[in-house]
Amino acid sequence: MATRPSLPFLRPTKDPEVERERDRRSVAQFLRLEVTGGAFLLMAAALALLLANSPISDDYFSLRDHHLDIPALGLELSIGHWASDGLLAIFFFIAGIELKRELTVGELRRPAAALLPVVAAIGGMAVPALVYATVVGLGDGSMDGWAVPMATDIAFALGVLAVVGRRLPSALRTFLLTLAIVDDLIAIIIIAIFFTSDLNLWALLGAFAGLAVFALLHRRGVRGWYVYVPLALLIWGLMYNSGVHATIAGVAIGMLLRSTTETLEKESPAEKVEHIVHPFSAAVAVPLFAVFAAGVPVSGDTFGALVREPEALGVMLGLVAGKVIGIFGATWLAARFTKARLNPSLTWPDVLGGAMLAGIGFTVSLLITELAFTEAPAMEEHVKVAVLLGSLISAVGAAVVLTLRGRAHQRSLAAASPADGGEDDAVISPPSAP
Repeated sequence: MATRPSLPFLRPTKDPEVERERDRRSVAQFLRLEVTGGAFLLMAAALALLLANSPISDDYFSLRDHHLDIPALGLELSIGHWASDGLLAIFFFIAGIELKRELTVGELRRPAAALLPVVAAIGGMAVPALVYATVVGLGDGSMDGWAVPMATDIAFALGVLAVVGRRLPSALRTFLLTLAIVDDLIAIIIIAIFFTSDLNLWALLGAFAGLAVFALLHRRGVRGWYVYVPLALLIWGLMYNSGVHATIAGVAIGMLLRSTTETLEKESPAEKVEHIVHPFSAAVAVPLFAVFAAGVPVSGDTFGALVREPEALGVMLGLVAGKVIGIFGATWLAARFTKARLNPSLTWPDVLGGAMLAGIGFTVSLLITELAFTEAPAMEEHVKVAVLLGSLISAVGAAVVLTLRGRAHQRSLAAASPADGGEDDAVISPPSAP
């Protein structure tokens, strides 16, 4: 039988526009993965340390400290400060969206489910601060850095969990995510209250007015980035000029977005915006902040300073030990003396691994370090090294513990599978991007 010749005009053609759109979506989906954000952050920190300890270190520091001022708008910022005050506001914008979602449709809307992670977050911030205060008190050091070891880097922590926690119960990710969001909320409040410079009341009132206009337009259903982006920039500029740290503007705007769906909506406005902005935050904003914030000279004298200087030692011990003691201890006490109960799929060794993972302070800890030791550059560098080292120790320790726990869960499932014939649906896997 003769083969019918194929007709060129019937062959499927590749539309260049369709191919480009498919590639763009694939890249965006890749950037939304938690493991991707953690990897970008790690590479940025490594690059910063490499540049700061290389023959071109003077050029690196000169670039970081070079000013790009806009005097007419009251913006007098170095490139490093544009990264911490400007780009990091995008990271906090995403944090605000996640916080709003948890409060409205997530775990935080159910007090019974939220109790343990909320108590764990409070313990995980209070104990590191107490550890820092104890160390600097005994060493006659400065209390300025008490808030540095309180923070948890949600992007880095969940990135590590996505890599090593594939066989762990999904309840651990929910617990850690809720804990980290509450942690972020408390850190935001601390930054707003304790790290506000001279307050400009008129600029602050202007920022509040801008937020009110933003909320009104959003509630009325007004659409268009050309409306909201300029308004968001105006709010950010007013917040910066008010003396309140400019990243607070990002959080406030993120929490104004509606996170619930209405009739005929497949996803809420908050979800839509997060899908657009998150790749930029993960691939550009946070890594660029890390490139300029994590670049500190490291030498034998630097590591010696970690032991000699109580501030650096207090931060490192707060992240490595304080977080574990605070989170695990608060969770155990709440489960022991209240009606709150640990998820049946979790064990206490799982919680221990999660508590160790929360010791990754990194992004927010580096930001608070810059705010706390502005007048002491040498101390700021040593404390940043302590943050990096403490976060690294916490990440490695948590990775070991959680890997072992994953294997234990896998063995338990394998042993139980012949009896029930079921499969494990409640395991952590990298979330698929919408």
